[in-house]
Amino acid sequence: MFKKPAEAKSLQRLSGADKKKLRRIAKEKFPQASDADIDAILPPKAEITLAKYPNRVHVYGVEGGFPVLFDIDGRGTEIFPTVYALWKVPELLPAFLLKGGEVSRYVIGGADLMFPGISIPPEGLPPFLAGQPWAVKVPGNPAPIAVGSTTMSSAEALKAGLRGKALRIMHYYHDSLWESVEGHFVPNAGFLEDIVVEDPALSLDSQFSDTSGDASSSLRDGEAIEKGEPDSDTHTEKHVDAPQDVDVSNEISEEVVAADMSGLKVSNNAPAEEPNNEKEPQTLSSEEIDILLDTCLLQALHTSVKDKDLPMPGSTLWSNHILPCRPPGINLDIKKSSHKKLSKWLQSKSSAGLISAKEDRYKKEVMLLAINRAHADYMSFRPEKRVVETADQRHDPSVGEGRQAKQQLELAEIYKPSTHVNPIFTSLGADTGKYYSASEASDVVFSYIEKENLVKPTNKAIVVLDAALCDALFKGTIKKGSTYPTEIHKKDLGATFLNRMQVHHRVSRGNEVAVRKGAIRPIQIMTERRQGNKKVTRVSGLESFLMDADSLASELQRKFACSTSVAELPGKKGQHEVLVQGGVMDVLAKHLLDQYGIPKRYIEVLDKTRK
Repeated sequence: MFKKPAEAKSLQRLSGADKKKLRRIAKEKFPQASDADIDAILPPKAEITLAKYPNRVHVYGVEGGFPVLFDIDGRGTEIFPTVYALWKVPELLPAFLLKGGEVSRYVIGGADLMFPGISIPPEGLPPFLAGQPWAVKVPGNPAPIAVGSTTMSSAEALKAGLRGKALRIMHYYHDSLWESVEGHFVPNAGFLEDIVVEDPALSLDSQFSDTSGDASSSLRDGEAIEKGEPDSDTHTEKHVDAPQDVDVSNEISEEVVAADMSGLKVSNNAPAEEPNNEKEPQTLSSEEIDILLDTCLLQALHTSVKDKDLPMPGSTLWSNHILPCRPPGINLDIKKSSHKKLSKWLQSKSSAGLISAKEDRYKKEVMLLAINRAHADYMSFRPEKRVVETADQRHDPSVGEGRQAKQQLELAEIYKPSTHVNPIFTSLGADTGKYYSASEASDVVFSYIEKENLVKPTNKAIVVLDAALCDALFKGTIKKGSTYPTEIHKKDLGATFLNRMQVHHRVSRGNEVAVRKGAIRPIQIMTERRQGNKKVTRVSGLESFLMDADSLASELQRKFACSTSVAELPGKKGQHEVLVQGGVMDVLAKHLLDQYGIPKRYIEVLDKTRK
């Protein structure tokens, strides 16, 4: 948007009424921001200027200062903060963390952000919707380098295998909007000409973290005086006065999503739980955590990880299977173990022969490929039959009903042969009109390989592609003029074959079964304000899980002692929305999980009332 330099065709000051309107819009667009954050980027007593560009972009700036907001269409519907605003208030937007500073070369070179360049936390991808503004950060540097709009929701991203475009970059450090400011200001010494790296001031501070507080403080102050740089002074003072601001990216990721049920809650509730989580690991040594990790893994392999779900990303294994198996009140932190990283731990289990795990070169993440259920550790382990519950659940008589409802709901991702892979199925006499699970589809292609004897004699892990299999896997995907591959590794074969089939999903609840095309669409819960400053909560997407909107509305009316209503979604025939009076987003999400068995990953929450 600001790749090419452009001059504003007009520049004007905003009136008092327009400034108030702009502040209201900013609060709506950036729900994570507090009043103090809005005051930082739009000072109440400062003059705000509006620059209008030929491409309809409006840029708002503080007179005599920096541009702070820009509107991409001039209508007030899509407003984003500039990097200057994000450097003042890094928490203004949630942020994606890059895998390393080297990736920043592409972002500040004008490229959009792709999922393979994002560092996915161990607890999984934070929840988000399509079209939301997000920032981009580099590890070890709290200052964002770019801002853009998400191209898909988190649920859609997971279904796509975390591939493709994650963020459409609107503005970045080193574009023409940044260069329009005299002096070419940067927030810290980590912002170089063609790359952004970790802030040297913060890395220097971390070297003295083991010394006493007074000594480390004096060292930081002395270092800042020696440098004599305003940037160093600013960051040193921020580190001393407010240590929680040093690692902004970790705060955002912890606030947006948590590993347990608190992951459904929004950021304003998460910090209250963090002190409790920080105290627990101090009571466990690294050896005890290693033992607990192995126990939780074996429990998960016995109870929840099925062969049909493989291959499975390591982050999914961790958040959806291992963490739920930990004992009540225990915070399981992989960083406190002797392995330090999830990937190293899984690879150690793979070396021991319990599982088969390997890093996906595309996703840059360790994948669980297979389980050795004949392993001695697996055979000797006796899984616990109890269900981990909270104190409230143990005293809540409705939990038993919720667990029963959860067992009744079954979700399965299935695949139907497409025109690309039909010849493979036909050659084996398999039904091309049937639905297959991921493991069944993989069995088909491996049966074809065995039938045609396509395994490379000198390397059993390589499959030699014949004409039919090559067309099934790559026809239409290779650019014109490029050469078709002649071989493929066995570990890549299953995923490639599945990508060429039509994705469907099967939902069953009791005697009712539905098969639909595409990935499962999550339930969306949104709280917003209406006239009179009253909160209302909207719930949509119930039909995906065979839920009746009218029945749910009646149930919620009794449960929350409030009025509810049902309306058909505009332009979506047969899809309804339940409107509940009051801000009941958190308890409603928990109710859907407990009573209807909706998996947590299929519940998206959005609070538009936060200030």
